Amino acid sequence: MRWGLVPSWAKDPKIGYKMINARGETVDEKPAFKRLLARRRCLIVADGFYEWKHVDDKKMPYRITVNDGIFTFAGLWDRWQRDDEEIVSCTIITTEPNALMSDIHDRMPVIVGEEDRDTWLDPTIADKHILKSLIKPYTDEEMHAYEVSTLVNSPRNDGAECIQSLI
Repeated sequence: MRWGLVPSWAKDPKIGYKMINARGETVDEKPAFKRLLARRRCLIVADGFYEWKHVDDKKMPYRITVNDGIFTFAGLWDRWQRDDEEIVSCTIITTEPNALMSDIHDRMPVIVGEEDRDTWLDPTIADKHILKSLIKPYTDEEMHAYEVSTLVNSPRNDGAECIQSLI
């Protein structure tokens, strides 16, 4: 899937550049997301993510990981088709930060714990109250954050040095 949701009804697929994240607080209200919450949920597998902390006039990149190593973000997906072109895309749901993340950024991705993955993916569950109960900050006791090189600021850099701690 391509990251950056392109809703099926969009006239221009470039809208996906603006829809990389969906706010968990309003995901059941916004036209681009509310029908997807009921029927097009996905899990996005990761072993870490980056966030930038603003200090004075500098942006310092941090890598955030979870104790278990591999984890999953709550996501929504859709299929866009026009003529011969098809795009299957997704967005990551975000929420308020936990204690660890609040020192770095004012939002964080929703991490779905192993115990909730089956519920999140269950196509028979469409109740927004059940689904929204899973949209919450992940426990900070199981997360770690460390400063990394500004090499991560460019997508051209894709080596091990992007995940190495500066400390």
